[in-house]
Amino acid sequence: MNDILKKLMGMGGMTDQVIATDFLISAKAGVRNLAFAITEASTPKVRQVLREQLRHAVETHANISNYMIDKGMYYPSDLSEQLQTDLTITKTALELTD
Repeated sequence: MNDILKKLMGMGGMTDQVIATDFLISAKAGVRNLAFAITEASTPKVRQVLREQLRHAVETHANISNYMIDKGMYYPSDLSEQLQTDLTITKTALELTD
């Protein structure tokens, strides 16, 4: 979405944040699902492959988290700041539905 459309819709830089947040949530789910799959794997070879995928998923999650922290989109160590960020996102989303 280009900047003009974002401004018209009142989103500003929120689109990047929404995309990054969705990616972070998906990466987190991937980590959880791979960890579960490892416990259910029936052969050592399958567990080895899943462990390697888990390592990549954790690395991806860290990269996304670091990107969001660097851009001021994510505050995992500051609950009040993260709450304010989440409230801003929620308010924007609600305004878009009006």
